[in-house]
Amino acid sequence: MSYNPPMNDWHGKTVWLVGASSGIGLATAHLLHTRGARVVVSARNAQALKEFADTHAGAVVVPLDATDPAAVQLAAQEVLGSGSLDVLMYCAGYYKEQRATAFDLDEMLRHQQVNYTGALYLLDAVLPAMIQRGSGHISLISSVAGYRGLPKSLAYGPTKAALINLAETMYVDLQASGVGVSLINPGFVETPLTAQNQFDMPALITPAKAASEILAGWAKGEFEIHFPKRFTRWMKTLRLLPYALYFPAVKKFTGL
Repeated sequence: MSYNPPMNDWHGKTVWLVGASSGIGLATAHLLHTRGARVVVSARNAQALKEFADTHAGAVVVPLDATDPAAVQLAAQEVLGSGSLDVLMYCAGYYKEQRATAFDLDEMLRHQQVNYTGALYLLDAVLPAMIQRGSGHISLISSVAGYRGLPKSLAYGPTKAALINLAETMYVDLQASGVGVSLINPGFVETPLTAQNQFDMPALITPAKAASEILAGWAKGEFEIHFPKRFTRWMKTLRLLPYALYFPAVKKFTGL
């Protein structure tokens, strides 16, 4: 089923990727550029963005800390002022493993600011213009870690669960507006965030493969784009289990 208008032809389209200095965001920016899109890249790491622009003619660099609402407003004014914005992709992310036995409030709030609140700042700055124009697309990168509670994911998981709910609700609200919404739920991808993990990561894929999956999902008009399927389908199955089965299954598979 197609939930959104399929996005196949990227020539002449403007895509703003927030969190594009590494990982999935950077790989998606590269792939979109090869497909003919006008790519606007934002992140805190201005040097990484400059290096991207130096090798991708026409790419626009807008350095940005997505946790700064005033900076987000100024960046959005710059992007929207240069022409219509066809896609906003929020791919900024922060991850440090945490368990409730070592509760760290500062880390909890840092995850919230980067993973969730930053997305709200961007929506506040961009969504009204898209609704007024009657076109555009919002894409949020969440994670299968947001499906249900997982060990070591006390800080990370709830922010991704919030993004899932946010995307679902936005889709319901915006169906008649002409603005599309998609939710991206990756499994394990080789990024600076997952490089911290000290455990085996099933079905680990490259950022380039993730970017390919994202564009394929957009081309089909999908709402939820999840990958790799050989892993995410298992996570979806776990999502359906009652607690009496879910908690023992998590303990069995993680040993925690």
